[in-house]
Amino acid sequence: MAGIYIHIPFCKQACFYCDFHFSTSLKKKDELIDALISEMELRYPILNSEVVETIYFGGGTPSMLSNIELQKIIDAVYTRFQVCENPEITLEANPDDLSLERIKTLAKETKINRLSIGIQSFFNDDLKSMNRAHNATEAEKCLKEAIKYFDNITIDLIYGIPNMSLEKWNDNLEKAFSFGVNHISSYALTVEPKTALDTFIEKGKYPPIDEDLALKHFNHLVEKTTEKGFVHYEISNFGKPDFFSKHNTSYWLGKPYLGIGPSAHSFYNNQRSWNVSNNAKYIKSIQNKELPLSTENLTKQDAFNEYVMTGLRTIWGVSFNKIKTEFGDDFLQHLKKNSNKFINQDLLYIEDGKLLVTQNGKFLCDGIASELFYL
Repeated sequence: MAGIYIHIPFCKQACFYCDFHFSTSLKKKDELIDALISEMELRYPILNSEVVETIYFGGGTPSMLSNIELQKIIDAVYTRFQVCENPEITLEANPDDLSLERIKTLAKETKINRLSIGIQSFFNDDLKSMNRAHNATEAEKCLKEAIKYFDNITIDLIYGIPNMSLEKWNDNLEKAFSFGVNHISSYALTVEPKTALDTFIEKGKYPPIDEDLALKHFNHLVEKTTEKGFVHYEISNFGKPDFFSKHNTSYWLGKPYLGIGPSAHSFYNNQRSWNVSNNAKYIKSIQNKELPLSTENLTKQDAFNEYVMTGLRTIWGVSFNKIKTEFGDDFLQHLKKNSNKFINQDLLYIEDGKLLVTQNGKFLCDGIASELFYL
C-alpha cells in the first residue's frame, strides 16, 4: 500500500509561525492545478506496482480550491494509479473556508471523507497573535456543522503559546472534546528561522517560547486525551481506536509515498526526493515535461536513523528484531548500548523486544533519538 500527498501552495495570509511553502497570490492557480495533474502523468510509473490507500491534500490551505478543482485532482489520481476500494482522502481546511454550504457540498460532490481542520485555538487573542485567518466563532461554527456530515475529523491545536495559562489550555481541550472529534493533532509553538515569529521575538515584540510551560501543556494534553479514550499513538497525534490517520501513519511505518506539487517530498525504493519550493519554477519545469526534484539515496545509516527517529515517536516503537534483520548485529548492539543511559533515567524502556519512550521521555523524544543515531 502507498500514499499520495498533494501540496496546494496557497494561503489567504501568512501565519506568523509557519515555514511551509505557500503563496498568497492565486494568479497561477489554474496553471498549478494542471501542473499537478501533469506531474502525476510523469511519475505514475513509480507506484505502478503499489495500491494507493490514502490521498492527502496538504499545504498551504487546500480548502481554498473549489470542490470542482479538488475532485478534478482526485479523478486524476484514480485515472493514473491503482486506488483501493475505500481510500482515506483527507482535506486540510481552515474554519473560514468551511461554511455550512461548503461542508455539505464537500460531502456530496467530492470523494473527500476526512477533514483536517486547522483550529489551533478557540480563543481570539491566540488566533490574532498567530495571524490566523479565522476567528473563534468560525472555529466553533464550522465544527458544529462538520460533524453532521463527516465522521472522520481531526483538528489541530497549538500549545506552549507564551502566557497561556494551564486553565486556558484546558478550556481549549474541553471545547474540542465537546464536539466529539475522534482525532487531535497537537503541536508546541516552535520558532522556525526566518519566520515572522522569529523576527518578532528577536526584536522583543513577542515573548520568547517557554519550554517549561510547553511541557506542562503537553503533559496535561496526554492526561486529558487518555481520560477521554484517545490513544497517544504518535508524539503529536491522539486518535480514538479506528480513527488514526492512515496517511501519516504510513510515513512513520516507512511505507512508500509520492509527493505531488511544489515542495512535496516522496519516498520509495529507499530513495527520498523533494520538489522545488517555487511555484513558477515548478510549473515551468512540469510544462517542459521535466521533474523539478532533487533526490538522495538513503545509506544504511540514514535508513537506521530514520527508523529510530520515527519508531520512538510512535506506540509501535523500535523493533530489535527488525534492526537485526534489516541492518545487522552491529546496529543492534549500538542501539542497545546507547539506549542504556536513557533506560536508567526512565526515559526509555524495553517491552516485547521493542524500544519505546516512557511518559517522561515523550517530550524529549527527538533529542533522545538523535543520540541513538549511527554516525
